[in-house]
Amino acid sequence: MFQHLRELAHHRDLLYMLTLRDIRIKYKQSVMGLLWAVLMPMLIVAAGILVRYAFSTLSGEPLAWRDVAEVSVRAVPWAFFVAGLRFATLSLVANSNLVTKIYFPRELFPVAATCSQLVDFTVAYALLAVILLAAGIGVSMQLLWIPVLIGLLVSLVLALGFFLSAMALFFRDVKYLVEVLLTFGIFFTPVFYGVDLFGNWAPLLLLNPVAPILEAFSSCIVHHESPALGWLVYSAAFSLLALALSYRMFKALEPAFAENI
Repeated sequence: MFQHLRELAHHRDLLYMLTLRDIRIKYKQSVMGLLWAVLMPMLIVAAGILVRYAFSTLSGEPLAWRDVAEVSVRAVPWAFFVAGLRFATLSLVANSNLVTKIYFPRELFPVAATCSQLVDFTVAYALLAVILLAAGIGVSMQLLWIPVLIGLLVSLVLALGFFLSAMALFFRDVKYLVEVLLTFGIFFTPVFYGVDLFGNWAPLLLLNPVAPILEAFSSCIVHHESPALGWLVYSAAFSLLALALSYRMFKALEPAFAENI
């Protein structure tokens, strides 16, 4: 595996060019430009606010600003997870003309797809940070957790991206299955709500490896509290183990990519 990682590092310039190409393709002839980076998170935030408003109406309690802030800080990383996984899954099939030609590490495609979405994530979170500061959500030392949380989220996207991109090359209906899972996955992930809403059932929801990361974003940014370390360690262990296994599987299948694309 270390040899593969050294080879990947050797092709870092190509990774940069592929990432830049993906970004340019995304915004080429686009009227809104970088505003597309914040459109999907804002749509998720709007849907989440409607859900929280419905909950507050049923309970008879007013919708608090912190409820809106919680939905917002969860929606942006969830939007990155969805977009990163979607584009990483299609990365090999979408670049079939390059896969069948000269040799270079094929894992560059899902990595570049994830990196291009990371740019959108950065833009969206920068805008969100300005809004939260203007609304009175201050800063604290807990914000130092954010790079760790982003690293875990990227690791999870790459782990699933390596596996699903290879599977989508051999089985073309995988992309449709991914779309279905991502569409309904938001209802089983704490984006619109916190896991505390489920009481004794909260641990079951936290088994979703994305859930502890989203909960940690909310705890650190909105509540200025340390994340639940036990569940965060679980999510980290799951993400890193899945990344190692999926990458090994990807490299084992790589010689057959050109023949089956």
